[in-house]
Amino acid sequence: MKKIVKSLAALAAALVVGSASAAGGGYPLDPFPSEKLTQQPALQNGAKLFVNYCLNCHGAALMRYNRLTDIGLTEEQIKKSLLFTSDKVGDPMKIAMRPADAKEWFGARPPDLSVIARARSSAAGSGSDWLYTYLRAYFRDGTRATGWNNALFENVGMPHVFWEQQGARGATLEEIKEVKDENTGKLTGFVRHVVNFDANGVRTEKTEPLQGLKHHASRTWTLGKPEGGTMSQAAFDDSVGDLVAYITYMSDPTAQKRMRLGVWVLLFLGVFTIFAWMLNRAFWKDIR
Repeated sequence: MKKIVKSLAALAAALVVGSASAAGGGYPLDPFPSEKLTQQPALQNGAKLFVNYCLNCHGAALMRYNRLTDIGLTEEQIKKSLLFTSDKVGDPMKIAMRPADAKEWFGARPPDLSVIARARSSAAGSGSDWLYTYLRAYFRDGTRATGWNNALFENVGMPHVFWEQQGARGATLEEIKEVKDENTGKLTGFVRHVVNFDANGVRTEKTEPLQGLKHHASRTWTLGKPEGGTMSQAAFDDSVGDLVAYITYMSDPTAQKRMRLGVWVLLFLGVFTIFAWMLNRAFWKDIR
């Protein structure tokens, strides 16, 4: 029995570590400002950003335009400002780009974003945390075809669509690597490998040996300060937060309604429990 418990514990630990690694490759997730999920102005601005910047390549086939009325928009506002890829507000948010063209241009078809906020959740954080970090973790990389790379999702095919707002920045990747004997496979030491990208995307790298065997293998990204953007870092983060709030809402449009309803259900059950207990006491009083 003890062996079974230990095996299950080891398996659970492995799954947690695996999920955390898959979530960000060692890059930490920033907490998404979840209060935006209950702010209609934030959700409306996020919907505008989604239609203008994301819906060109990414579809949201499980989301219909008329659901935007749930966040305070009228059908007239939807038709006038957001309905670019269809003629009817009851249509889903699909894109006109053909899958074959997407594969040719980007190397792969851009994923549908209907439930991406749920799909990206892991032990490292929620899907909203992942999206919030990802959209703010771009840096210049001249070795990539797009000229951009991402610290959270390395070698991603998607370019930095918000580069004009955020600006350009460099990054540094520091790796501690093991050195092993080619014949015996025995650990003989460690080296530090540093890859640097400046704000123009120029890559330089250097490797140096480390003294001793007390180090451990690691991989750490450090992002530079964005420069040349049309928005301050705080304003850009706030804008990205609005976009992620809308994408999160889109993945589960009734989530906030269910939470509000759940509070009333719990209050009803609490009151009902009190009356049930009083009725039970009154019923058994004479029998005892």
